[in-house]
Parts: sequence; structure tokens; C-alpha cells
Amino acid sequence: MEAAVLIMALLFAAFVVLGVYMTVKAVGAAKRTVERTVTQARRTVEDTTLRAKSVAQPGVAGQLAQLRLSLRTSMRATQEALRARVAEDASLKESLALFERLSGHGHELDDELRRMEREPDRRTIADRMPELRERTERITRSADSLRWAARDRARQFADDELASLSEQIEMESGALRDWSVKAPTAGASASASASWDDLSDDPAPTSSGPSSSPRPGAAAQHEPAAGAPQALGAAKPPVTYPWQKAPRPEATS
Repeated sequence: MEAAVLIMALLFAAFVVLGVYMTVKAVGAAKRTVERTVTQARRTVEDTTLRAKSVAQPGVAGQLAQLRLSLRTSMRATQEALRARVAEDASLKESLALFERLSGHGHELDDELRRMEREPDRRTIADRMPELRERTERITRSADSLRWAARDRARQFADDELASLSEQIEMESGALRDWSVKAPTAGASASASASWDDLSDDPAPTSSGPSSSPRPGAAAQHEPAAGAPQALGAAKPPVTYPWQKAPRPEATS
């Protein structure tokens, strides 16, 4: 009885622990989903705001918004391209590591451009615009180079696979069109059929085949004795065997 109670208590504790674990996992997954959704929404709002500023605001404010928008667009596209293909091509891990280092410079520049948007001294910002534009172009050029190199590598792999597949298909098509191999002749078909017929349990006799040998008893009964011609309709002599006694002669009176 005590053992049964202990087992029930252990099972109850195991179910409680499992329930807590599953609850924590579900809450964590929901939290990550919410955070991802909030991040995407905030990113969309920031991009829309930058596009509106780059078009609506003239002068330095519009130029800063344009620099931030081009920087963020290039870095995000490169990040998505590398992370999407690194699972298929392990050689892109080094490229992804280089991008992470470049991403640090990109975040630093984006923060600086964001601070410049709130800077009241527009003259100083205008003086620094060539340097800021040059840094932005260097970072975006490097990111674009990594992104297009990854795309070219993936396209080259696809072209090589397509060329190999096309070659195999051409070889198979040539083999299918090779109808120069002669069909089997009638004799070969007949011999093959005969070989299968020989496997029958009770094959039917054919006129062309050799005659079957008679049984020993039947041969002794139907074959006449050597040197004694038999007349048509004559009675056949009885068959005698060595172990039979000779018949006695009848007595005469």
C-alpha cells in the first residue's frame, strides 16, 4: 500500500514538473513572438518616417534621413541574404562573421546620424555631411558586395546543378531513342517457350519428340519370340517363368 502511494506521489510530481516546464516554454515562445512583432512594427514605422523625412524635409534634415534609410536598407538586406543561405552553404559563415563586424560600424553610424537629426546647429552638420556621406557609402558598398557575392555564389551552384541535370537528361534521351537493337527472333522465342513448357508437371506428348520407352512387362507381353512368326489372330503362348514346374505328361491307356 505504501509503495502504491509513493508511486502515485512520484507520478503526480512528475506531471507537475512537466506542466511547469511546458508552461515556461510556451510563455517564452509567446514572448519571443511578441518581441519579434514589436521589433518589426517599430522598424516599419521608423522606415516610413525616414522616407517621409527624406522627401518632405529639405536641406540637412532630409539628407540625414536619406543616409539613414539607405544604410538601414542595405544592412538589413545583406543580413537576411546571408542568414538565409548560411544553412545551405557552410562557407558563408566567414562572410557572416565579417558582416557582423561591419554591422557594428553600421550601428555606430546610424546612432550618430540619429543624434545629428536632433542637433540644432545646422551649420556644423552641413560641414560634416561629406564625411558622413562618405562613411555611409563605404559601409553600404561593403554590405552590397557581400550580398551580391552570396547571390552570385548561389546562382553559380544552381547553374552547375542545372548543367549536370541537363547532361544526364540528354544521355537518357539518347538511350531511349536507340531503337537499333534487334528484337528477338521467332526461333529464340520458340526455344524460350519450350524451355518454360518443359517445366510443366504433365507435359503433353508431341509428334516430333522421341517416343517413350515401354514398360518391361508390356514389352514381354507384346513382342513375339525370336524366330517364331505369329499368324494374324493366333493365340499368344503363355508366359513361363524359371521357377514354375514343368507340366506332367498325361498317361495313355
